[in-house]
Amino acid sequence: MLSLLKRYRRPLIVGALLVYPLVAFLLSGRKGRDPNPIDRAVIAVTSPVQQALTASIEGAVSAVRHYLDLRGVRQENDALRLENLQLRASVQALGESRTENERLRKLLGYAEAAAGPEIPARVVGVNPVAKLLSVRISGGEKDGVFRGMSVVTPDGIVGQVIRATGSYSDVALVTDPQSRVAVRVQRSRARGTAAGAGNGPLKLENMLRTEDVDNGDLIITSGTDGIYPPGLVVGRVTNLEKKEHGMFQGADIVPAVDTSKLEEVLVVGSPYSAMAQGSAAEGASK
Repeated sequence: MLSLLKRYRRPLIVGALLVYPLVAFLLSGRKGRDPNPIDRAVIAVTSPVQQALTASIEGAVSAVRHYLDLRGVRQENDALRLENLQLRASVQALGESRTENERLRKLLGYAEAAAGPEIPARVVGVNPVAKLLSVRISGGEKDGVFRGMSVVTPDGIVGQVIRATGSYSDVALVTDPQSRVAVRVQRSRARGTAAGAGNGPLKLENMLRTEDVDNGDLIITSGTDGIYPPGLVVGRVTNLEKKEHGMFQGADIVPAVDTSKLEEVLVVGSPYSAMAQGSAAEGASK
């Protein structure tokens, strides 16, 4: 018993001091009296303890309330963050749709202004082999696409159909090293050839040294190669090299169409490709 009293001596003393004012108040009933020296001593000793306990309890309550408030704010922030992400995704989707609509409207306007029939198609694949720079489009023979037809956008030429199946076609790009396009300078009407050189500018070849050509000149198709109709934009002259000797002058041609960013194209025919289609159809009927 004595050991227990020694172990809990301080809590017992503090408890007695805290209980004493309550017992004294209850014994005094409704009759008020002035505190005696013992009361004053007990109050003086217990007041700091009561204030500390009160402050601790109020601090704990405030901490719990603050935690609950923070938890509510965190949940609200998470909900707002999710809503913000959803709104941003919606805005991006709308922006992409608006961009696609503008491209298709431009493509449709070009098709309506063109003289011959145009077949719209979408780029669905890219040839990963560097030896042949080509893309695959969604139009095929069932859509009226045949080998030899040219592929363009409202900005300029893209390439030539080299293989056509029922639903798809492969298009060799003008940037392919094997590509050759008969061109002319729009300003001076000088003729030459635009040769593919891989992923980069085209090369202006077969341009006589005496012909009038300058940096910035617009290069268009001449229509003499039986592939592209005349007047389609190819690109602009840059890095012109006027040689003092020899028959020809050289230059680069910056393509009007960035073939690495193609999405929608138009397939157009030339008189030669139309004759080839007629011969193929006649042979099939026989």
